[in-house]
Amino acid sequence: MSSSIKPRPLSAESRVAWEPGDGGTANPAAARFDDDDDLVPSEMESELYNKKPQLGLALPQAKPGGQLQSAAAAKKKDDCWTSFRKGVRSLWATRQTEATKDNRELHIKTTLRELITYCVFLIILCILTFGMTSSTMYYYTNVLNTLFINTPGDTSNQGSTFMGINLQSDWFDYVNNVLIAGLFGNWEQWYNDRNMTDEDFGYIYYENKILGVPRIRQLRVRNDSCIIPDDFKDQIKLCYGQYSEGNEDKLSFGLRNGSAWVYQTEKELKGSSYWGMVSTYGGGGFVLDLMMHSADSMALISVLKQNLWLDRGTRAVFADFTVYNANINLFCVIKLVTEYPATGGAIPSFSFRTVKLIRYVSAMDFFVMACECFFCLFIVYYCVEEILEIRRLRLAYLKEFWNILDLIVIAISICCIVFNIYRTVAVNSKLETLLANPDVFCDFDSLSYWQVVFNSALAIMVFFAWIKIFKYISFNKTMTQLSTTLGACSKDLAGFAVMFFIVFLAFAQLGYLIFGTQVADFSSFETSIFTLFRIILGDFNFQALQQANRILGPAYFILYVFFVFFVLLNMFLAIINDTYSEVKADLANQKNEFEMGDYFRQGYHKVMDKLNLRRNKIIEIQRAIQSADANGDRVIDFEEWRHDLKMQVAPPSD
Repeated sequence: MSSSIKPRPLSAESRVAWEPGDGGTANPAAARFDDDDDLVPSEMESELYNKKPQLGLALPQAKPGGQLQSAAAAKKKDDCWTSFRKGVRSLWATRQTEATKDNRELHIKTTLRELITYCVFLIILCILTFGMTSSTMYYYTNVLNTLFINTPGDTSNQGSTFMGINLQSDWFDYVNNVLIAGLFGNWEQWYNDRNMTDEDFGYIYYENKILGVPRIRQLRVRNDSCIIPDDFKDQIKLCYGQYSEGNEDKLSFGLRNGSAWVYQTEKELKGSSYWGMVSTYGGGGFVLDLMMHSADSMALISVLKQNLWLDRGTRAVFADFTVYNANINLFCVIKLVTEYPATGGAIPSFSFRTVKLIRYVSAMDFFVMACECFFCLFIVYYCVEEILEIRRLRLAYLKEFWNILDLIVIAISICCIVFNIYRTVAVNSKLETLLANPDVFCDFDSLSYWQVVFNSALAIMVFFAWIKIFKYISFNKTMTQLSTTLGACSKDLAGFAVMFFIVFLAFAQLGYLIFGTQVADFSSFETSIFTLFRIILGDFNFQALQQANRILGPAYFILYVFFVFFVLLNMFLAIINDTYSEVKADLANQKNEFEMGDYFRQGYHKVMDKLNLRRNKIIEIQRAIQSADANGDRVIDFEEWRHDLKMQVAPPSD
């Protein structure tokens, strides 16, 4: 009897001894855990137990301790590397790099992650752009514009402003009475006639520091720059053509001494070309740097006037200077241009570039700098993302409009980052040169020009960035109405565009040929095109057309309004309206790709279910402890615990 009883196994052998198939029975205590999900072996543990029958009943040969430790370390290293790879991959997971079509939950999570990440990027981008500009720039430009452009040279003649220059003598009057007075004369004394100190001298409106000295530059053409017809060769001896690099006069003239009478190249002046109203002018010429006092500067201008510095060969005169306001940390680079075309007369124009060249001064500037660092990190992030998408999609990547837009935004961003670094270095270099030589001309024209280009590129990038947000909200059918409508009517619009521009360009050419010599709005073919677009929007000057030609003017206007405004424009609107109605009807019968509200609602219910399940398990444990405490002393000893287990395992008695 005793020989048939199997002794209790040791703890090291208990797992094998109590398994089925070894003459014993399955562990009877395991039946107590069948109904408790929390005590059921996990998935990883189940795999270990399920593999045992494949290995047989015999225990595996024990490995040496060193091999076991090395295998465990290698497995742990592989698990860490796998987890790291999955984490890195999840950072750049997009709908184009992941198989999200068959996995709705993955598609939702990927879309939400992309949308949230891009919203953060867009916020940082907006902080950068609005941190670089403010309404103060407009007021600063307007103050200087009023001083140098709208101030009359003669108080009795309100038309003697810069834009009123028509003769060469008018230019000298403007320089003496407005330019030099605005630069120096008005600010050499206080309003109580007390002279300025050396520290306060050189400020416009007592606030804007003149950087260096102003410069005046002239460009000329040669006498033989045009051809005189044979019929007039005896009467006309001199001929000065329009400005071009080939016609430019580079010979010394007048007094033939000093920079005002001797030509200097663009390289020598370190200048740049300028696109004027009549022509594009080079960066060289005959230059005169003014002095820092009004009396000295007027004396130099008087010498030029007495020796006919401006004559028939003059084609353009430039006045360049830069001011800086430390109160608002803004530069204003000013260029006043007076062109003297071959037709005679003068065409004045001006340029005021208010820019922020010293970027990091205030606390807000350093906050913007921190945002710039995050912006650079985002650009690196999106570069990696696009590389991964190109690697997977190959040439199919370029078929998607949003991918092309991504490349444009990234390209503009990289150019802006490079220029930002260059601008900082260049400004520091120029300021060091200026501080070492304060009485020389300091040219900020080129740097300010590229700063304006930088601001424009940044504005375009922000525009594209806002448009790109449609890429991430396209899961909602309402948000796809615009793109779907334009895509559906693209062929109809292409055919209509051909017909429209045939009629439109015909009217533009007709207007240019008929009214080009008399009406400013039709003075060139390009201007005629813009004028016709303005007429579509209701902005037109009918009196000018009627005055140019009393018959053809009204006839031209009536025909254009009838064919373009009443016929073609309404055809365009009809195409858009019909297509939009069809698209809206189709979308009404479709379901959204997924409902964001349903997704968050499901997540909320899952969280609540888990919280309720955990709460129920805690209640069951509390009840089990209370039932095991037989004597009610709130302490469970070994006998009470053993008795409770027997009551749970033993079958109920009849």
